[in-house]
Amino acid sequence: MPDSALPDSALPGSAPAEPARAARHRGRRALLPPVTAWLIANLVTWLVAHGSAVAYWSTGSRRRWDAEHYLSIARTGYEMFRCRERYADFPDVVCGNVAWFPGYPMAIRAASATGLSHELSAVVVAEASLFGMFAVLWWLLGARLTWATGLTLAIGTVFPGGIYLHAVFPVATGTLALLVCTAGVERGSWALAAAGGFVAAACHPVGAVAAVMLLSSAFFAWRGDPWPVRFAKAALSAALTVCGVLWATWLMWQATGRWDAYQTIQRSSYGQGDVRQPFVEMWRAYHFPFSDWYRPPGDLPWLVEHSLAAHKAEFWLNAVFVLLVSATAAVRLLRHRRLPVEEWAALILTVSVFLLPFFAGAEMSWYRNHAQMFVGLVLVGRMPRWVQVPLLALCTVQYARLGAMFFAGVLV
Repeated sequence: MPDSALPDSALPGSAPAEPARAARHRGRRALLPPVTAWLIANLVTWLVAHGSAVAYWSTGSRRRWDAEHYLSIARTGYEMFRCRERYADFPDVVCGNVAWFPGYPMAIRAASATGLSHELSAVVVAEASLFGMFAVLWWLLGARLTWATGLTLAIGTVFPGGIYLHAVFPVATGTLALLVCTAGVERGSWALAAAGGFVAAACHPVGAVAAVMLLSSAFFAWRGDPWPVRFAKAALSAALTVCGVLWATWLMWQATGRWDAYQTIQRSSYGQGDVRQPFVEMWRAYHFPFSDWYRPPGDLPWLVEHSLAAHKAEFWLNAVFVLLVSATAAVRLLRHRRLPVEEWAALILTVSVFLLPFFAGAEMSWYRNHAQMFVGLVLVGRMPRWVQVPLLALCTVQYARLGAMFFAGVLV
């Protein structure tokens, strides 16, 4: 029989074609929800920027305060010096950029090798990381569109503090790394978990909470292995996470000749470096007078005028989020006598990210650190709709208000 008389499936080379096309189609469908979430997140942020009289599509609108330090590390590396060596009227404290970790700046430097400017590379890295966050979260939620998963992605588009996920800050890259770390634990891959932990810790000190989660993972993950192997995987992945901090320390030492460069500038210039009483720090963070410390000149847009104290509502919303995540985990544990691995990981990371800034004394930056609680959305996907819908409404209002503070330059 001639080839033309054969059915398409029997033609040479045609058998694998249909499964390949079906796989590509499934892949495109699987990417559609995270792509949509990423687009909506940018649309909402553009609307907030418009209401704040800021051009969202310029790189300058995303650069505020610490962003300049991350860009300087990407361009020329680390430096540390006495401030009066360059600024005669400045207090005699330590200046430089060794208070900021290298993970995000090194990603900017790598992206700039393509010919993009460092400023544009910084935005590209942040937005690519944000898309990656939605993609990994979608996978952790089961990659199946339901009311619960759809509302969870919607909350992710206006997540508390999420304005920093679009900014020239390491928040999106560090949060993506925490989600990858969670996915590694869920998959039973200690190497993937360790890689995510390393990047998270290299991006920001808050990312080191991954080591806490990985150490405790021996008790809820790696269940197919005997106990000695479980402890070995937990310890090894946690140790590799800590290497992210050691890498940052090594880079600073290479540039300044001091192993304690980070600790020195924290003590000298920011009065940090010791362990604080968290409830005292919460009070200080809540009452910090941002609008008195810096207020944009001239007449302010309505949204900015009514958002200069939005950090107070942010504190309560973040506290409510942690309580909801914790309560959801407790209810599921009581009902099912166990929690899935990814939910244990998300719970530990969320609570740790919330508490760490207050132990460290981050009274002027806790709100952006808390944006890394995004990983807690894994448990938001298990909440009932009557909890998710009000949470979405509260997050939307607060996202606009905190975003206005950021675009006005009031937030550090």
